[in-house]
Amino acid sequence: MRRTELACATLAFALISGSAFAQSGEITAWSWNIAASSLKATVPGFNKQFPDVKVTVEDLGNQQTFDKMLAGCAAGGVGLPDIISVENHESEIFWSQFPDCFVDLKTLGYTDEIAAKFPDFKRTELEVEGKAYAMPWDSGPVTMFYRRDFYEKAGVDPASLKTWDDFIAAGKKIQEANPGVSMTQADINGDSEFFRMIANEQGCGYFSGDGQSITANQPACVTALETVKKLKDNGLLIAGTWDEKIQANKAGTVATQMYGGWYEGTIRSTAPDLSGKWGVYQMPSASADGPRAANLGGSALAISASSKNKEAAWAYINYTLGTNEGQVTMLKEFGLVPSLPSALDEPYVKEDQPYWGGQKVWVDILSTLPKVKPSRGTPFFQDADKILVAAQLKYLNGQYADAKAALDDVANQIAGATGLPVAE
Repeated sequence: MRRTELACATLAFALISGSAFAQSGEITAWSWNIAASSLKATVPGFNKQFPDVKVTVEDLGNQQTFDKMLAGCAAGGVGLPDIISVENHESEIFWSQFPDCFVDLKTLGYTDEIAAKFPDFKRTELEVEGKAYAMPWDSGPVTMFYRRDFYEKAGVDPASLKTWDDFIAAGKKIQEANPGVSMTQADINGDSEFFRMIANEQGCGYFSGDGQSITANQPACVTALETVKKLKDNGLLIAGTWDEKIQANKAGTVATQMYGGWYEGTIRSTAPDLSGKWGVYQMPSASADGPRAANLGGSALAISASSKNKEAAWAYINYTLGTNEGQVTMLKEFGLVPSLPSALDEPYVKEDQPYWGGQKVWVDILSTLPKVKPSRGTPFFQDADKILVAAQLKYLNGQYADAKAALDDVANQIAGATGLPVAE
């Protein structure tokens, strides 16, 4: 392609993205860990469209990104980069406290047509009162990652595990057939991960869809907490932190890990010698015909109002997040799960994955995205989550009469901390 043709193509892309003046300049993005690495991986593709935009990605770590973002917004935007990574469930903390700290992406070209490409559950916390504060990035469709050899030794077909009762019965067989192996792990001492995944599957969360009331003690949430206890009481769920789970994976002492789909990259990169021994299947449900889709984790990208090059920043995030090419680059390199269901149409997604025993794992993982129910984080997510984690531990240790009593206490504590009413 001649230089004049390249210039025309670049301008055309800029006009489509709403960024007619984005062909040059420098932009900086803050992120963490493999998310930061994934952003770096998309830069070469972006630079084919915008060769004169220099993109710098800084890996600050998750907590430091959050803290520096909070401090920067409190200081009126001083010291913030052009682009900032924010986790969905924590995002409303920023929009509610510092609505002027971020650009409404609709002013840069984030049209209703572009937004409609993404599932509702990814947009719920990012679009508030008519403004779009961030663009959906990765998602975490919940997936059961399992050791094929452990299941086979016990004669368990993962396709037959449709309910949590099925999972419990299978877990007993697997642990008996594989001495020293636990069926699964969760950080039940310091995290709400299992509760939130199962609750989301059943359509329940800490708050109502409009964020105006507390729903943590609704029947579906009660079912979720009862399930966690049932798994633990049957000796199938043992406590494990993030690092302890990775060690168990590598040591071959766990049969199943339930996590967001992004955990694929963690298993593959930390236990490369176990290639062919892992597979995936859908999470079980409360009943045989119940829902089997949920989400855990996932982030978005926002543009700071103090950015000196907003058009270039928008062009970059629109390429990285709004195109199959950008999303699949991150999936292929680092296992970051796209929020774009259209990515299912990409050849790589449909390929057999050697590490996973030749299974088309991305077809299986991404196919659940359209079925995930939205779950509102609200500005009070961290308060609610801390309350739940503490009550969950007490409940698992027998300090509440039942799950309903535990979650009634949780709901009342959240009401006291937030001023929101408990839903009837």
